[in-house]
Amino acid sequence: MRVLGNRSGDTGFSRGVRAFILFGVKQAWVSLFGGLMLLALLLTHWFYPADAVLPRYDFLTLLAIAIQCMMLRLGLETWDEVAVILLFHVAGTAMEVFKTAVGSWVYPEASYLHIGGVPLFSGFMYASVGSYIARACRAFDLRFTGHPGLRQTGALTLGIYANFFLHHYWIDCRYVLMLWTAFAFRRCMVYFRIGRTFHRMPMLLSFVLIALFIWFSENLGTFSHAWLYPSQRDGWSMVSIHKLGAWFMLTIMSYVIVTLVKRPVKYVA
Repeated sequence: MRVLGNRSGDTGFSRGVRAFILFGVKQAWVSLFGGLMLLALLLTHWFYPADAVLPRYDFLTLLAIAIQCMMLRLGLETWDEVAVILLFHVAGTAMEVFKTAVGSWVYPEASYLHIGGVPLFSGFMYASVGSYIARACRAFDLRFTGHPGLRQTGALTLGIYANFFLHHYWIDCRYVLMLWTAFAFRRCMVYFRIGRTFHRMPMLLSFVLIALFIWFSENLGTFSHAWLYPSQRDGWSMVSIHKLGAWFMLTIMSYVIVTLVKRPVKYVA
């Protein structure tokens, strides 16, 4: 990560410490929706009554709607961002219905609010990724150089989404799609503002870091028994690190959907 446009007289060390703290605070702030949902998964796993009239999954669905309404009412999200989140919810739920049908993972608890074997709260877990990226664009004043065009990123996203389904019946093209991603974003740098200073990093690195965070969050989700992989039915274990590739591709897809309503802004030095 490189610092750009600094004019203060601070030492490099103190400047770096302050920027790191502010970066962490901002990251927590833009992750608010996802953070609250993860907290809800854990708290309901530990404390939600097993004999409650309202199933735990349905409580999580209603809670997610309430959080979304609160964030919109308080101005923490815009209507454009809500539109992005709705797209994520629809796309994520469709994928969930398919993946549970073929046995990729299961939702072990009962619910009233569900489609097939998928409780509706699951779509909000995908939506939380969209919420994070959309809010980060605004909070960090994201700007770019070397960004690929929408035609290329759109085709890449369609390929990624199709592969989530087709690889069960055809060849798995994930590594081809990863190479395509690396080629498309090879020159792309993302610039993010902390205070009055812009910093930059390779866009591909930012995708990897987001994918790592999703993988970590998924471990918390399976630990709370919100959903389980076949290998976890007899006892919880960490989600395989090989899932990181799937979350990397989900990150690409999520980012491109955000760019449909928040077009990338070019960085000008």
